[in-house]
Amino acid sequence: MFTHVVFFKFKDRSKENIKNAEKIMRCLEGRIPELKSMEVGIDVVHSDRSFDITLITRFDSKADMLIYASHPIHVNEVLKRLKPILEVSHTVDFEG
Repeated sequence: MFTHVVFFKFKDRSKENIKNAEKIMRCLEGRIPELKSMEVGIDVVHSDRSFDITLITRFDSKADMLIYASHPIHVNEVLKRLKPILEVSHTVDFEG
């Protein structure tokens, strides 16, 4: 199992913008064969260290994650829409 975790912080941190970003991320569900599971979590603590949303995706292998990363749905329907509204994002990738 290979897990890809992304933390997102948005320029506009309003509840409406965060919900819109969540909706954009959820369009991935069931549409890319290599993506075995995903979770989207919206931060509820809102500390100075908090990011707004995390996306946790799981794959059978790192190779499958790389296929997902360049898949047209991920690139054109998610990244293209999220990048302009992002302040910053960070990732953690691990096996096991």
